[in-house]
Amino acid sequence: MNESEGLIEGLLRVALLGSEWVLYLLIVLSILSLAVAGERWWWFRQQTRGSREFTVGLRTALLARDGALAAQVIEASAAIEARVLRRAWRWVDAGPDALAAAIESELAEEREGLERGLNTLGTIGNNAPFVGLLGTVIGVIGAFDALGGTGDSGDMGAVMGAIAEALVATGVGLFVALPAVVAYNKAQMLTAEVEARVGGLSSLACAWLRSRPRAPEGG
Repeated sequence: MNESEGLIEGLLRVALLGSEWVLYLLIVLSILSLAVAGERWWWFRQQTRGSREFTVGLRTALLARDGALAAQVIEASAAIEARVLRRAWRWVDAGPDALAAAIESELAEEREGLERGLNTLGTIGNNAPFVGLLGTVIGVIGAFDALGGTGDSGDMGAVMGAIAEALVATGVGLFVALPAVVAYNKAQMLTAEVEARVGGLSSLACAWLRSRPRAPEGG
């Protein structure tokens, strides 16, 4: 027996151990996916509470060219957008370019929290179907091995039942993947909404700064 035949026999012995472990792995992935999705839902709910009111209030203040009111609105809100603007607002007297750069820097600091868990959800969503397919392949290999080892047609029902059970793994893989993909897309959408609100307020704040009358140069 050459090396390739030995490798095939070794892989076959591994496959014949059964596909139950794949189903257990999929259950673990499902629990992990739901836990991350739940954490993301709770985090965004807490961090974006009052975001709409803050955005409306700050836009109103900036459109009225009331810098003092704008600062009060920023200080009063606990939304993540307000937190970004609050830390960057110290650069307001340095001009619009400095304020825009500061806002972008502070938003980058928040990006880790915004994107936390996305890699996990994306990985599970993309790969759970393949894990399920692996379980199906292993189960089908075991079923055909049993088919080759029996000469009794009465055992065909058991073999076909084993194939049906193997196909369950693919279905479970899809069942695990779909919620992960939905949660991933939703988290990405919420992240994009936060970044869009901060970007819009940043542009408006810079426009307000540019519209302010400049102090006369010299004495």
